[in-house]
This record gives sequence, structure tokens and C-alpha cells, in this order.
Amino acid sequence: MAKNLTPSNAQLEITQIKGVIGAKQNQRETLRSLGLKRIGHTVVRTADAVTVGMLNTVPHLVNVEEAK
Repeated sequence: MAKNLTPSNAQLEITQIKGVIGAKQNQRETLRSLGLKRIGHTVVRTADAVTVGMLNTVPHLVNVEEAK
């Protein structure tokens, strides 16, 4: 789970671990904006302020690791 991320130049590997059924509309839209489409889908994004803000909105739906 992603908790208290801070903006940096690091590359983040973001994986959706839970579905959006029953989630609030803004959380569904946030996952879509991150580029996540289904459970198990992974995207790589830079840890800029916008991305970190989105991840702090849906920490219970995603798993975040630093890309290698």
C-alpha cells in the first residue's frame, strides 16, 4: 500500500490490487487517470506532485514500488 508518498524524481511502479466496484466515483476516476484499467494492471509513472497526490487518494486500491 502507498502511504505518505512525497514528490521526487523516482520512477514508481503502480499496480492495482483491488477493484473499483463499490469505490467512490472520484477514486474510480483517479485510477483511470493513473492509467490503471483492471486488477493486476501495472503502470510506471514519475513520482511528481500530481502522481503522488493521486496515489494518496487511493492508497488502499494500489500497491506502489520503486521501479528498478
